[in-house]
Amino acid sequence: MHKIALTLAILGLSAGAALAQTPTSFVDVDTDANGELSFAELQLIWTDLTQEEFDSADADASGGLTPDELNSLQPATLPATPEAPAQ
Repeated sequence: MHKIALTLAILGLSAGAALAQTPTSFVDVDTDANGELSFAELQLIWTDLTQEEFDSADADASGGLTPDELNSLQPATLPATPEAPAQ
């Protein structure tokens, strides 16, 4: 019985830590700190983004997306935002 209680307590703490994670910011993804997100940088967090979608958002054809260009992507192509747990 004690093992079950201990296991449940550990699982509860692990779940709490996972929920406490914050969303990834532009700066976090911009690993080379050049002010633009390359297709490779975005692919690390947005695995279903296509090169065609990336290229259409890259208005100045610089090979990277600025924050404004990133915001121009259609809502249908943006990754889903996880729902907050009900309180």
